[in-house]
Amino acid sequence: MAGRYAPRPTRATVRGGHVAVPAARPATTAPAVTAPVAPAGAASAGLAATAPVAPRTRTWTPPWPLDLGLVLGPLRRGPADPTFRTAPDGSVWRATRTPEGPGTLRVAARGGTVGAEAWGAGAEWLLDRLPALLGAEDDPSAFTPRHRLLAVTERRRPGLRLTRTGLVMESLIPSILEQKVTTTEAYRAWRLLVRKFGEPAPGPDDRLYVMPEPRAWAMVPSWEWHRAGVDAKRSDTVMRAVRVARRLEEAAAMEPEAARRRLELIPGIGPWTSAETVQRSNGAPDAVTTGDYHLPSIVGHALAGRREADDAEMLELLAPYAGQRHRAARLILLSGRIPPRHGPRFTPGNIAAL
Repeated sequence: MAGRYAPRPTRATVRGGHVAVPAARPATTAPAVTAPVAPAGAASAGLAATAPVAPRTRTWTPPWPLDLGLVLGPLRRGPADPTFRTAPDGSVWRATRTPEGPGTLRVAARGGTVGAEAWGAGAEWLLDRLPALLGAEDDPSAFTPRHRLLAVTERRRPGLRLTRTGLVMESLIPSILEQKVTTTEAYRAWRLLVRKFGEPAPGPDDRLYVMPEPRAWAMVPSWEWHRAGVDAKRSDTVMRAVRVARRLEEAAAMEPEAARRRLELIPGIGPWTSAETVQRSNGAPDAVTTGDYHLPSIVGHALAGRREADDAEMLELLAPYAGQRHRAARLILLSGRIPPRHGPRFTPGNIAAL
């Protein structure tokens, strides 16, 4: 196992639709792990420093315009998400828990070529699935705009692709936390719980954390949920989900509708939560979110001038985009055609103070 994830650079190029990766080292070759190096003057104090571990690397050239912010933005849960960071140079850092273990991925796009670096036990898994993460399995050509607003927005956003992470729990748990509360409350809960019960992400960025493994979620005491502002209904739903995490992760390989049905077998997971999850884990272009507080009025306002629209009217307006309704909703959100606010902002509660 150690040899498989030895920290050595790996170059991969796309040629004729196939990825060419150099052959792995023979099993008898010792892994190229950098030995600890003691800094000058530290020997007498018994101190030692470890040189940074080299990442696994991959390059990939997508045959379409790529906008990293548009593609990977839905994976970010608020500006202070401990699992996601956008660097000043435009690169995106992402820490996650893969089937092979924790991993950190850095993605940067330069001149039409994507360069990726990955650290940790999940590095190889993340690099193997880099194209899918960046929308290679998405098919925007299946979308035909029926409204001028969507046609203009699609033309202005050629880099939009739907991501497919292949991971369910990393999207399911924060989606459960977002049920029936403001995004500010949900983002705060996610941030506090991941930082306290997760683990530092592998790699050089010490600000990133990997979310807790299922057993760690199951061990979160009730008072910590309370301090994070998570009521018993949502925490109980998370507990039920992590008990069958392996079965839920299998949904990432299913067709979106079958994946949603599996998720909704868990009490507390309904259409809103399943849609929000498979949009990210499965790259589902038709998984429109119903039961949302804002989306029906946004879609109704953009397509029919009706800000009072409910779910039924939203689905009627999106009917011409059957098979691509989630993409249509994303384009509407990106268009900026949002109904004006006429009331005060909702003031979130704080159950931690009770």
